[in-house]
Amino acid sequence: MNVKEPKQRPILDIQANSFAIPILVSKFNSFITDRLLAGARDCLIAHGMPAEKIAVHFVPGSFELPQAAHLLAHRGGVDAIICLGAVIKGETPHFEYVSSETARGIMQVSLDHQLPVVFGVLTTDTVKQAEERSGGTHGHKGWDAALTALEMAAFSRSVRRSG
Repeated sequence: MNVKEPKQRPILDIQANSFAIPILVSKFNSFITDRLLAGARDCLIAHGMPAEKIAVHFVPGSFELPQAAHLLAHRGGVDAIICLGAVIKGETPHFEYVSSETARGIMQVSLDHQLPVVFGVLTTDTVKQAEERSGGTHGHKGWDAALTALEMAAFSRSVRRSG
């Protein structure tokens, strides 16, 4: 799938080829997360990252994203981490636990490691809403997550260099 750049998000003047930005992808709801991954890859490539330099790691579900991000951050050698997932509300409170703990965990990894760890996890009420946010009428959150990772990696590098 080749995702076009959303009109509201211009390509930035950032060269991605100088960054190491792995992508973590939840296998659960892969019919959505595959689309998010395609958008994130397209964004990184559009910003100059060679396709072969994009490391993609799959985890069982969104709940596992924080632990995987922690392992990558702890290993080092990365400028940012993109976490992609899709949590779609069902008939039980499971949605609330998974979405809130995933968000909290991803933020905690970012703070603990002083590293941009981007929350690219859709939390929607319906499959249709997830589809609309993964290349449909409401933009592409995979592209947006990669763009955020690039911006924050550049910002972090700038702050480290200045002081």
